[in-house]
Amino acid sequence: MTALAAPAFNRRAIPDGAQINHWTARDGAVLRCFAWPVTGRSRGSILFQVGRGDIFEKYLEAFDHWHGQGWTITAFDWRGQGRSGRLTPAGDCGHIDDFADYIADLRDFGREWMSATPGPHIVMGHSMGGHLVLRGLVEGAIKPDAAVLIAPMLGLNSPFGAGLGERIARLLGGVGNSARPAWKTNERPYTSNSRQSLLTHDADRYQDELWWHAANPEIYTGPPSWKWLIEGFRSTRELRNNPALKAMTVPLLALIAEKDGLVDAKAALKTVAKLPDARIVRFGPESAHEILRESDRVRNRAIGEIDLFLQARVHRQ
Repeated sequence: MTALAAPAFNRRAIPDGAQINHWTARDGAVLRCFAWPVTGRSRGSILFQVGRGDIFEKYLEAFDHWHGQGWTITAFDWRGQGRSGRLTPAGDCGHIDDFADYIADLRDFGREWMSATPGPHIVMGHSMGGHLVLRGLVEGAIKPDAAVLIAPMLGLNSPFGAGLGERIARLLGGVGNSARPAWKTNERPYTSNSRQSLLTHDADRYQDELWWHAANPEIYTGPPSWKWLIEGFRSTRELRNNPALKAMTVPLLALIAEKDGLVDAKAALKTVAKLPDARIVRFGPESAHEILRESDRVRNRAIGEIDLFLQARVHRQ
């Protein structure tokens, strides 16, 4: 008798056994959370942090892979985006007054997550989430057993360069309401590239995000505010120059797309190289920004590298 193939994973549905709930921060902000516990023998727990304007639904396919290996999966929408509310009346604009607010959420949520889930504990972050995970590690806000950064935002990809870009952002954003959108369309200004080409070469996976937005319009987050942009330049600059990078000993894997059109890959390579216990895996022009949502060839390599890292560096508690 021929064995039946396993059904394809449905990227447009919350998987059975997963829960969407809410967590209240110390200042009263309510963040939307995803929790997918493992029944039976557990391998440990993963906290996955998404990028700017992201939603955790975009990563359900990756979650399914790790959950199938025995990992409990947790994630949350950063404040001011997804279904974690808005911090400005400017509609779908992604705003923050200070990136330290993100770190405070990561610190408090992470403490509760580590006490409530089985170890070992792994923290992963994509793009802005990768920046905040590394900043949280360096500042001692989180202390997992290992960390994975995927296309980390360790420098903004500005056509003017980091220094001039930050000065321009401060100049333009300092006039009027800094919570207003910094631009109107696309993931970044001053580019003729389509949004899809900046994110992934895989048209089907790109359409998944659009499907989720159409099904739940309130989770959509558009361009950042000027204040977010100013703080993004400042936070990435301060992290790159932080001497504590050389003392951060949590084992870390960084996946970096060298042709990334949204974040500064060179800054990421240089910053991660300062860490005493870090491995870098590079992707060439075959990968855009969303490495875990790329074509199968890229995505499978990325997932495989993460699996090998966890197998080699993470020990069961």
